[in-house]
Amino acid sequence: MKIWFDGKLVDQAEAKVSVFDHGVLYGDGCFEGIRFYSGKVFRLEEHIVRLFNSMRYLMLDLPWTFEEVCKATEETVAASGMEDGYIRLVVTRGTGDLGLNPRNCPTASMFIIVQNIALYPKEMYENGLSMITSSYRRPNPDVLCQQVKSLNYLNGISAKIEAVQQGAGEALMLNQRGNVAECTGDNIFIVANGVVATPPLTECALGGITRHAVMDICVELGIPCVEKVINRFDVLSADECFLTGTAAEVIAATSLDGRTIGTGQAGPITKRILARYQQLVRE
Repeated sequence: MKIWFDGKLVDQAEAKVSVFDHGVLYGDGCFEGIRFYSGKVFRLEEHIVRLFNSMRYLMLDLPWTFEEVCKATEETVAASGMEDGYIRLVVTRGTGDLGLNPRNCPTASMFIIVQNIALYPKEMYENGLSMITSSYRRPNPDVLCQQVKSLNYLNGISAKIEAVQQGAGEALMLNQRGNVAECTGDNIFIVANGVVATPPLTECALGGITRHAVMDICVELGIPCVEKVINRFDVLSADECFLTGTAAEVIAATSLDGRTIGTGQAGPITKRILARYQQLVRE
């Protein structure tokens, strides 16, 4: 396997990050998860725009331009020899010392990994996944900005542990006001009376690339789609529910906290959106 590491493609054994890298020591950095299909990267520029926005927020500068990062991503995909796969692009503050001061890290580091990924078992895509409501809340933006895909994922990991311990496929995460934010690594949509709804980004949800794609699909298919504040009652009383994410793509959620959502199966609107999404990524 070839990995793009600080300017060149190297073998996996050569792609080593220092133990003094602030990404390792403090989670100081950001990343993007990207998909490619038939050798073509899906919405590459949107992902790299989000990456550069995250870096700008963190005051983290790369020695490579936007165009160079796009090209490096495509080169790594080509070197993999794979038709379909998942890209993990990671930017760290770079090597420094044991202090917090980011100015002691003179040069940022970047690496790009290409691999296969299966976020959920195949049967969950066929039958829908179960969710629990996590006791962990998404923090307010003044605590941790959810629009930055930082290397600090302990909030989501803690909620994922709860889901795993309770035998669920995913955890629903609320914000500090008790409204629905998102799941541990996916955005959430509900369908009620033919209208698709998802929480606005002000509710501490990430601006997901797949989320945007699904909203575009709804416009294309003539399905009403709105951003609105939703709570657990709205999820439980919905006709359908589905999650979106680069790794997950589009997957139905059919229960929450042991209560069935809708018919307990992927609904017709979810299936229409999924079918169109599967076409879109190949176009």
